[in-house]
Amino acid sequence: MNSRTSLYAAHEKMGARIVDFSGWDMPLHYGSQIKEHHCVRRDCGMFDVSHMTVVDIDGSDTRDYLRYLLANDVAKITAPGQGLYSAMLNDRGGVVDDLIVYALPRGFRLVVNCATGDKDLAWMNEYAQGFQVALQQRDDLAIIAVQGPQAIARVSSVVEQTIGDRISALKPFASIFAASSPGGDDWQYARTGYTGEDGLEIILPSREAEAFWWQLHDAGVPPVGLAARDTLRLEAGLNLYGHEMDESISPLQANMAWTIAWQDAERDFVGRSALLAARDEGPQDKLVGLILTERGVLRDGQAVYIEGCERPGVITSGSFSPTLGYSIALARVPLQAGDWAEVKMRKKSETVRLIEPGFVSRGQQVFAAMAE
Repeated sequence: MNSRTSLYAAHEKMGARIVDFSGWDMPLHYGSQIKEHHCVRRDCGMFDVSHMTVVDIDGSDTRDYLRYLLANDVAKITAPGQGLYSAMLNDRGGVVDDLIVYALPRGFRLVVNCATGDKDLAWMNEYAQGFQVALQQRDDLAIIAVQGPQAIARVSSVVEQTIGDRISALKPFASIFAASSPGGDDWQYARTGYTGEDGLEIILPSREAEAFWWQLHDAGVPPVGLAARDTLRLEAGLNLYGHEMDESISPLQANMAWTIAWQDAERDFVGRSALLAARDEGPQDKLVGLILTERGVLRDGQAVYIEGCERPGVITSGSFSPTLGYSIALARVPLQAGDWAEVKMRKKSETVRLIEPGFVSRGQQVFAAMAE
């Protein structure tokens, strides 16, 4: 039997189409993926992301432990609530998982992918040996993401004014902690998301999640399922674990070099030696965006043929873009690839344009149109 979040009953009441997602019964959509996608781009919507794994870490060696475990450096975090995006690597420099780490008032919090949660916990526990740290998986917490240009205003309308004011003042990748009631447990409001829009990810006690979900619904926030979540992140050019990266792909091959903290030459971290060797050797591939304005939909796994290259590239994520009205994709291609390529579809080849990853941000196209 699959796992279910504390919001499962709410999804059923809202008429969600439920699917198996990495062992969880999750809403694919609530009637229309396209409508839900547009709600987030034009107004706002809410997602149940409680299937993500939350791990709190405390102990006298927590900071040193995370500086060794993660490719990015938690020394950059200077105050409770601040967040940092990082990869957790293996010894070969491949990505075990990508995650966000937050500083708590005491200790740190990691939010990792649900499909890799068990593997991540085993990995973290293995490397915890020799450090004075305690890891706690927070199965008692839920996560609700509210995303879109009106997300902050809608959340602020259902919380106390003082909390709403603090939320509005948050910078990206910052969060606040606030009790939902006097003497209640702290909720975490983080200005993060996975859609290319403004918004919040709210980590709260599971027992309080459904009531808050309905409050948001009554305030005019519609639910959004996994299908629109994927097209939103693809339009934003955001990586998905298992597609753009995995244990055989390094951050250098997934446009994640910016998440590697090289500055402290004395800091060792898991995978550092392999990444240094790969950096010195130089890249062989690059991750790019693809645009197909003709009819057809780009799909994961399709080959990308580059003129003059013996080896084809491959589409790592592809779909129809509701915002743009045509198909887009992310693809790993040879380094020498230029502005155009061919993808075989329906027994014929279609020409695709290559751009830097990232298609839509804050509801607007972010790449330059080709001259007529």
